[in-house]
Amino acid sequence: MREIDKVAWIRIEDGRILSTRSRGKDVWYLPGGKREAGETDVETLVREIREELDVAIVPESVTPVGTFSAEAHGQAAGTLVRMTCYAADYQGTLRPASEIEELAWLGYPDRPRVSPVDQLIFDHLRAQGALT
Repeated sequence: MREIDKVAWIRIEDGRILSTRSRGKDVWYLPGGKREAGETDVETLVREIREELDVAIVPESVTPVGTFSAEAHGQAAGTLVRMTCYAADYQGTLRPASEIEELAWLGYPDRPRVSPVDQLIFDHLRAQGALT
């Protein structure tokens, strides 16, 4: 079994979570991505969010939300994704960059539109009362 190690940013405002859609994809994902060799979680988060959304994560504001695993969307059967999630403040203006075509603020009713691991995260956030 193969596992993909990813780090994701949880940004919730007014009961909605920031999500991204890559070019050519029809499923939404939480912003973030795979770590490069030797990177810490925070280093990965800062780099990925700068690349995808052109904003700067404030490293001292990073707080853990949880780690979630599910079958990886769009990968060979038996491939799991392990998503370590962090909340954080940011500086700048959010805008799609790199491979990101669109960003949106999604609510719990949008759950069917996101990847399987993101669906678990939506459930967790809903149970905490953070996602409406």
